[in-house]
Amino acid sequence: MKLLIVDDEAMIRQVLCEYAVFEGYEIDEAEDGMEAIRKCRENKYDLIIMDIMMPKLDGFSAVKEIKKIADIPVIMLSARSEEYDKLFGFEIGIDDYVVKPFSPKEVMARVAAVIKRNAKSDKDIRNDILKFEGLEVDMKGRNVFVDGEKVELTPKEYELLFYMVTNKGIALSREKLLSDVWGFDFYGDDRTVDTHIKTLRSRLKDYKKFIVTLRGMGYKFEA
Repeated sequence: MKLLIVDDEAMIRQVLCEYAVFEGYEIDEAEDGMEAIRKCRENKYDLIIMDIMMPKLDGFSAVKEIKKIADIPVIMLSARSEEYDKLFGFEIGIDDYVVKPFSPKEVMARVAAVIKRNAKSDKDIRNDILKFEGLEVDMKGRNVFVDGEKVELTPKEYELLFYMVTNKGIALSREKLLSDVWGFDFYGDDRTVDTHIKTLRSRLKDYKKFIVTLRGMGYKFEA
């Protein structure tokens, strides 16, 4: 497993590298967003640890560009703990968010959890195109069509929809969705899920009816 650690502070990169090597990971480093994008074009990584506040190009902008190159899991580092930053990060497709100062051991535990979760997701994806009236969900191709027209979803909206479709007919609590789709406990709240459900429904148009609200509990994909 190869990690890319991106941070403009050399000391943080050094500490994370030491712990990652101890855990058996191969390591590469970048000190700003521009360098991170260049390295992602030239190399294959299993996960990226990315700081937000960096010179030349910030972490959020770098993640947006990297996601165009490859769907690499990302753990974001930030000295800011504002909810807006976390929600924006998950909106553009990051997998976890760690606030500085942090424990390197905790970061490595989160790295292992994200890699494990993504490996399981890749294994579970089927070569099926599921149809629910005019809604088509291409599980392997990560495509969604509404009445024959392709719908552009954010990475997290894809994951949320595919997870709900895979668990069709099963009541899913907000906590369950946070844990399995976002991969964290107690670092988000109901609004994280509700906000994404709202935007997902708007993109599905008439077929938003398949995402059923379970009052006081969560949601269910029912078709």
